[in-house]
Amino acid sequence: MPALPKKQRISALLEVLAKTYPHAHCELVFSNPLELLMATILSAQCTDVRVNQVTRRLFERCRTPKDYAEIPQADLEAIVQPTGFFRSKAKHLKACAQALLASHGGEVPQSLAALTSLPGVGRKTANVVLGDAFGLPEGVVVDTHVQRLSGRLGLSRHRSPENIEADLMRFVPKPQWAVLSHWLIWHGRRRCGALKPDCLNCEIRGLCPSAEKDASKIGRKNSPKRRKQPAAAPATPEAL
Repeated sequence: MPALPKKQRISALLEVLAKTYPHAHCELVFSNPLELLMATILSAQCTDVRVNQVTRRLFERCRTPKDYAEIPQADLEAIVQPTGFFRSKAKHLKACAQALLASHGGEVPQSLAALTSLPGVGRKTANVVLGDAFGLPEGVVVDTHVQRLSGRLGLSRHRSPENIEADLMRFVPKPQWAVLSHWLIWHGRRRCGALKPDCLNCEIRGLCPSAEKDASKIGRKNSPKRRKQPAAAPATPEAL
């Protein structure tokens, strides 16, 4: 366990992550807030790479909320099918666009409350849009990478995204909330994988309390004990 007090260790972590990933950014491809909103809805239980493949076609067909509201459901489902859960995602896209037209003049709102009132939009999606489309972070995006690394780095002992986010918001300065998620996501994808974390070559090894342990068993959504239980049937993803 690192000897530094937690506050100092987190400050040092942020400094090293900033130097290691100076160009970290959202890896969903978008050119405006509406595109990011729709791409993030599609990203539930799907990789950014796959979403970007789908949105190339989607954004050519649907450029405004009116386009999403008017496109036939079957056509929309066919386009987004590769992202998984395509029927519910297509419904969310259409309902979200209809709400934008009915309540926001066709514009993507810039508040957490307004965004999370949209169909298919939860706190995670709202945080992505606010932080990356508007530069107005109201929280920290907690995806599976952020969840895993928060546990391994000793930033949070919680499992739920809400509690992890609360811990990160308490320990990290607000101006760094948006980029923090990108630093952790990039580190999770490039160095600290779920099954084979590369602790030997890790840039923050000296600041990580899990580096001398079996990090593959720490901070993951499904612990080894849980994996022994019978797997439940896949469910429709909730709003993220």
